Amino acid sequence: MVIKEVKLETVCGVTSRIPDNTLPEVAFAGKSNVGKSSLINALMNRKSLARTSAQPGKTQTINFYNINGAMYLVDLPGYGYAKVPESEKAKWGKMVENYLHTSGQLRRVFLLIDIRHDPSANDRLMYDWIVDQGYHPVIVATKLDKIKRSQKDKCVKAIREGLKVQPGTVIVPFSAVTKAGRDEIWKIMDEAVGYEA
Repeated sequence: MVIKEVKLETVCGVTSRIPDNTLPEVAFAGKSNVGKSSLINALMNRKSLARTSAQPGKTQTINFYNINGAMYLVDLPGYGYAKVPESEKAKWGKMVENYLHTSGQLRRVFLLIDIRHDPSANDRLMYDWIVDQGYHPVIVATKLDKIKRSQKDKCVKAIREGLKVQPGTVIVPFSAVTKAGRDEIWKIMDEAVGYEA
């Protein structure tokens, strides 16, 4: 998809109702500081559409980005950030659960995992939970530029085994710095929303 226009259209907080969108949606989930905002900015060819931060837990809302009036990219709050009170975490969890349950337009879920580390218990929980909701998440292995090229296959295998992914699960190594993997993610998104180039 050639991006002509992107706008942050809806921001859902804990008490907001999930919007009844009529356009197809793709959602991005991942733990705090996994590089979700950087990925979204890279996909959109924008420097600071999604706010990036060295401080984890920045995204505390569900953000709906309207792309070309054709689809929504949905940025879900990061999970697993230690400094957030349990009560807050529970609220975010409910918010994400509510979204996955009630969105009638969600076509694909992308789960971001840092390629440098084995998946955490939170990552495994999130993966299993997305699968339980009836989705087959695409795994995006972020921060590819932070490892040596020779380590890539080993790291991808560690993610595959650590999450115990279902057979046929797609894992896309990605770097926001070099844009490696960007086209592949767009291809999956385009297919998911039925966009014909």
